[in-house]
Amino acid sequence: MPWPAALLPLAADTPDTSTTLRETHQSVTEAASFIEENWADWLYLGLRILLIIVIAGVLRSAVRKSLTKLITRMNRGAEAMEGMALGGLLVNAERRRQRSEAIGSVLRSVASFLILGTAGLMVLGALQINLGPLLASAGVAGVAIGFGARNLVTDFLSGVFMILEDQYGVGDKIDAGVASGEVIEVGLRVTKLRGENGEIWYVRNGEIKRIGNLSQGWATAGVDVQVRPTESLTHIREVVQEVADALAKDTPWDERLWGPVEVLGLDEVLLASMTVKVSAKTMPGQQFAVERELRWRIKEAFDAAGIRIVGGLPADDEEEAAAAADPSAAVAAPSALANPTSPQSLAAAPIPGPGAPRITK
Repeated sequence: MPWPAALLPLAADTPDTSTTLRETHQSVTEAASFIEENWADWLYLGLRILLIIVIAGVLRSAVRKSLTKLITRMNRGAEAMEGMALGGLLVNAERRRQRSEAIGSVLRSVASFLILGTAGLMVLGALQINLGPLLASAGVAGVAIGFGARNLVTDFLSGVFMILEDQYGVGDKIDAGVASGEVIEVGLRVTKLRGENGEIWYVRNGEIKRIGNLSQGWATAGVDVQVRPTESLTHIREVVQEVADALAKDTPWDERLWGPVEVLGLDEVLLASMTVKVSAKTMPGQQFAVERELRWRIKEAFDAAGIRIVGGLPADDEEEAAAAADPSAAVAAPSALANPTSPQSLAAAPIPGPGAPRITK
């Protein structure tokens, strides 16, 4: 049965198989030629990028491990010195540990940023990307961020220099101006202090303009003793020297005292008293305990030696001597109420009742 003419395909609608094959062959040939011409460049570029990444990773790992070993060695040295008798007084292991960990963290972060940042720029340069606009944009963004977060940058830089210069550490008693107390944590942005009443102060490092460290070097314990001006200075010096010698031999004051207790002499002379100043060089932070112990022992020694300290109640013999010197001290001042006919006595007299006789002029 013959097909209808409407169902037969037209010659114009039949695809040219030879033309399609020819175009496909030409595309494949061009692609192969392009790959054959550029594969060496691509391989070189890939190997270059891979080499940059590998070198950056190895260098970063080596630097971080070296810094970690250095920090560990510093901590071991602090622990070794802490076991010694003198090292325990001069070295605070926790302070050294936190300081070294903070320095190590900063150095590791800076090293990673520099190495990885340089590697990233080298990779972009290998890909023939123009870094000029990128660097310009990064510079503008850095300036904007730095201007907006200038307080944060100031705190961070101040914290870095405080740690590097070892201005204070954990366990130190400092006066930071805005707050004072014992340092319990040192950070790159905030320093944490514990006050005398137990409160915790969080002080930003950028706000600290001056620091008074009360725990570095040595401290001075000073005691002022007020006695009567009639006491013998030679006797007072002998008694205080006996107290000082006994204090220097007792435990734990023999370790807290870093020098002899000295009687500096008269600090002030008045009509009713004179002040004798006593001083001693002590371990940092122990001056207040030494002062309290000195006052305690000096008071007991003075009581035993019969030396009276000014400020207490007067003795009986002193009261009698004062009365004998001034007989009028025991006589009361005259009063207008002592005369019953005086206007003051009449004004203070009770008002008579209805049946009582009235006094008239």
